[in-house]
Amino acid sequence: MKSKPNEGVTCSPISSRYVLVTPVRDEERYLPLTIDSVVKQTVRPVEWIIVNDGSRDSTPKIIDAATRSYSWIRAVHRQDRGYRQSGGAIIAAFFDGFNSLQARNWDFMCKLDGDLSFDPHFFESALRKLEADPKIGIGGGVLYSSREDGRRVLESHPSFHVRGAVKIYRRACWDAMDGLWVGPGWDTVDEVKANMLGWKSQSFFDLHMTHHRPTGATCGRWGGVVKDGRIDYVVGYHPLFMLAKCARRLKSRPYVVASAAMLCGFLSGYFKRLPRVNDSKLIGYLRQQQINRLLGRESIWK
Repeated sequence: MKSKPNEGVTCSPISSRYVLVTPVRDEERYLPLTIDSVVKQTVRPVEWIIVNDGSRDSTPKIIDAATRSYSWIRAVHRQDRGYRQSGGAIIAAFFDGFNSLQARNWDFMCKLDGDLSFDPHFFESALRKLEADPKIGIGGGVLYSSREDGRRVLESHPSFHVRGAVKIYRRACWDAMDGLWVGPGWDTVDEVKANMLGWKSQSFFDLHMTHHRPTGATCGRWGGVVKDGRIDYVVGYHPLFMLAKCARRLKSRPYVVASAAMLCGFLSGYFKRLPRVNDSKLIGYLRQQQINRLLGRESIWK
């Protein structure tokens, strides 16, 4: 596996302490894979909070069984709100878990989804990278989804973007950001804010995870792309950058349709007057970075 350290190389011990918070809803199919992956880590977390966000399947039983087997795994159970919801609801559930952490002297905290699997060296390798570069405030691995024909396909994104499924926050960066935006696009807002405050956000492309529920799968192909466009509006994307993004998407399948869906989602934000991130300084910073990108200047897009 990509994240396994080189054999025969003597590595210094990991001194950092990390904790995990995992919000889940109706993940009976994949959560056991995530639990198995964490339990087998060469460097385990000092504490792992798994938040049952009102699941209607056997997810609560799976979580409770894990807490009985491992003293460092703890459960938080939320009431069923009646439906599955992305964005703000996920972060609300995350904060219920984060606020119940008993371990206070952590160096890194990871928001980890419950539909992932990864090799036993993943967190050890990630922590080594984070310890080696103290300017990285947010880091994480990259996600591969499995296709029906057996191929593993990278869920591509810019190197500064760290997928919301596996966000590892350095304590000092987390404290400087003062938490997360509780709403759609939270996993873009956090890294833009971190960069604005002088930190780096970085995906480690040699650390692979398998994403068993591909991003946007619950919304369907059209609905997922429309949602992405709407999130870009909420976050505050510059209209010119959005047009360039849609134009670039014309080269990807499904041709034209995906670009139209993304633009439709973005424009719907204007028509519906959706609330945007309430941080004009952050939106201004993001838009300047996007203009820099369009003009070929230095930006967080590199």
